[in-house]
Amino acid sequence: MRTVQFGISLVPNIADMSQLRELARLADALGLDLLGIQDHPYVSRFFDTMSLISVLLAETGRLRIFPNVASLPLRPPALLAKSAASLDMLSGGRFELGIGAGASWEGIAAMGGAAAHTRRSDPGAGGGYRDHASHLERARQPAL
Repeated sequence: MRTVQFGISLVPNIADMSQLRELARLADALGLDLLGIQDHPYVSRFFDTMSLISVLLAETGRLRIFPNVASLPLRPPALLAKSAASLDMLSGGRFELGIGAGASWEGIAAMGGAAAHTRRSDPGAGGGYRDHASHLERARQPAL
């Protein structure tokens, strides 16, 4: 049986940096398990999620932190895998990775991601998301 875990989710507003740090430290001190950070790279008022996660991992001691969820169409899989592995190693295993296909197709397309019409017209194609996911899975395997 799995143990129930508790956490919070934060919106990475640039204007709220001191509050984001304070909430992360408080969640850590109160013994919460998880902290999720929204990943919407196309929102100009938001921090880059992975950069913010690196700061919050450095300022906490036990809390596991994850992107909620990493926008796969805007994060090349090899780079995402390397970032995830690096954050996990640097934090002593406290980084978790959640990935998703994205929600705001107009914003994704505006940043050079898969076009909205491609995703909607052929879900099987999905801009190669299955290929991205299998690449991430291969990156998790230890090198021989």
